Amino acid sequence: MNPIASELALKRDQLLALLSGLGRVAVAFSGGIDSTVVAQAAHLACGDAAVAVTASSASLASGELDDARQIASQIGIRHLVIETREFESPDYLKNAPNRCYFCKTELYNRLEELAPRLGVDVLLNGANVDDQGDWRPGMRAASEHAVRSPLLEVGLTKAEVRELARHWGLPTWDKPASPCLSSRIAYGLEVTPERVARVDQAELFLKREYGLREFRVRHEANDLARLELPLEELPRLLNPETRQRITCRMHELGFKYVTLDLEGFRSGSMNAGLPLVELG
Repeated sequence: MNPIASELALKRDQLLALLSGLGRVAVAFSGGIDSTVVAQAAHLACGDAAVAVTASSASLASGELDDARQIASQIGIRHLVIETREFESPDYLKNAPNRCYFCKTELYNRLEELAPRLGVDVLLNGANVDDQGDWRPGMRAASEHAVRSPLLEVGLTKAEVRELARHWGLPTWDKPASPCLSSRIAYGLEVTPERVARVDQAELFLKREYGLREFRVRHEANDLARLELPLEELPRLLNPETRQRITCRMHELGFKYVTLDLEGFRSGSMNAGLPLVELG
């Protein structure tokens, strides 16, 4: 294990103590950095009384489910994959700014249904302190279903979560955030399996062909692709041959227009258009 600062070691111990007192737990496990740390901590604290549950649907990016399986296997935690049906919800499909609420409600409903069969008493998510400073309608769904947020409860920030993951030797310690594909669809534009698949294939192309890690393909109205790419990569990607190849691939996938966002990648940039009253 890698050494950690004394303050983080204290929070680590508080996290393990908290979890050990919860009994049998199920972790909503996406395979991202936050839920991975919760899964690792739950396994250390609860052993076989902990289970990680991964939701699979059209909004899950390619490769994420395989990654979740591999990480759960490395941790040693019991792992279950379930299908969620958020795409059957009209409230989810209309893609209002609170779309995430309906997705998380579907997830937590499914977990509650499974709880007796799984033999768990408490549901856990991976929310941390930094999530309090962003637009997170899914947090309301968590509160309505009595879902615990152990990272938040012991005061762990995103940076500390990453450091704790590195301490435990978890491969996701430096993994970029990978929110669901529906978060790439502009608010008010209906979320459909076809649109999220288009975004998924566009991002997969940029990852495989150009080695990009932290970027987004945003699906705007009128079939417009807005590419948020790392600013330091722009000179390489804007040479005529590369630019033409990227544009052609976006057209092949069904985008009619392809634009480059000159501000580069920003996590959660879709929220910039929300009025302050909407953000609460």
